[in-house]
Amino acid sequence: MEKDKNKMENKKLAELLEHLEYELVQGTLDREIPAVVYDSRKVVPGCLFLCIGGANFDGHDFAAQVAEQGAGVLVVQKDVELPENVDVTVVKVADTRYAMAFISAAWFGHPAEKLKVIGITGTKGKTTTTYLVKSILENAGYKVGLVGTIEVIIGDEHIHANNTTPESYLLQEYFARMVEAGLDTVVMEVSSQALMLHRTQGFVFDYGIFTNLEPDHIGPNEHASFEEYLHCKGLLFKQCKVGIVNGDDEHWQAVTEGHTCTLESFGMGEHCMLRAENRQLVHKPGELGVTFHVAGLMDFDVEVPMPGRFSVYNALAAIAICRHFKVDEENIK
Repeated sequence: MEKDKNKMENKKLAELLEHLEYELVQGTLDREIPAVVYDSRKVVPGCLFLCIGGANFDGHDFAAQVAEQGAGVLVVQKDVELPENVDVTVVKVADTRYAMAFISAAWFGHPAEKLKVIGITGTKGKTTTTYLVKSILENAGYKVGLVGTIEVIIGDEHIHANNTTPESYLLQEYFARMVEAGLDTVVMEVSSQALMLHRTQGFVFDYGIFTNLEPDHIGPNEHASFEEYLHCKGLLFKQCKVGIVNGDDEHWQAVTEGHTCTLESFGMGEHCMLRAENRQLVHKPGELGVTFHVAGLMDFDVEVPMPGRFSVYNALAAIAICRHFKVDEENIK
């Protein structure tokens, strides 16, 4: 990885700030940036350093130290005190996490624009659905990367994941590596935490999927209330072109309130645009499963080798996505 980082060409500061509103507090915008950094231990001369506030520390507290170490630019969201003898540009933004997403996207050359990006959010079913989608699309000839709770997959490379959705800089780096590896699509799990912390800003999802919502992530270090959790999930539908939602979930309307995308629904209810009808349990020697008929936007029978309503919903979500990739019925089956 280090080699890749060193290979990155310098970028002009103005280019990195292109899609952001900011105030130039001191210094000049006429700077060449050799690296983008948000960890004070990784500062290199001339770099752009983002002062990010975390649960246990705040990058703003390291501003003076980082400036003395030779950082060329500090991106801040609150005032910082700096030594007078350092030549550093200070750029102030409303939210440094939001800024980091856009700066990272620009730093890596906007790789998401070269991929079809599928984002799946919801309390349950994200992981299974991402793997189902990857499998179906690869059967149909697409080259698919995956970003998930368990791992990140880029071609034959499997990288252990620390968060459901990585920090924006790392996410953009993964996208860039996927483009370099010749992939054309990425399917990713999008946590409400990631949406709240702007990790998925700086690009637009081609497809945003909502599986379901349960009050699982309320508490310290997560979401203060169910309303906040709901609001954060809903941010995906202001950042995608096509939204695909579980129309049987009681929260789907609240989650998509104020959406800017076109909406489709899947489920078992009559009102859903892609429906599972005639569900039946399958008993075979050593195998349990479920069959159902796909109706509405598509029309065929399908069998899933796992019983339960949740299996039907995961399969429907995957079918609803793959339909947009013109995958034929045989490949979906």
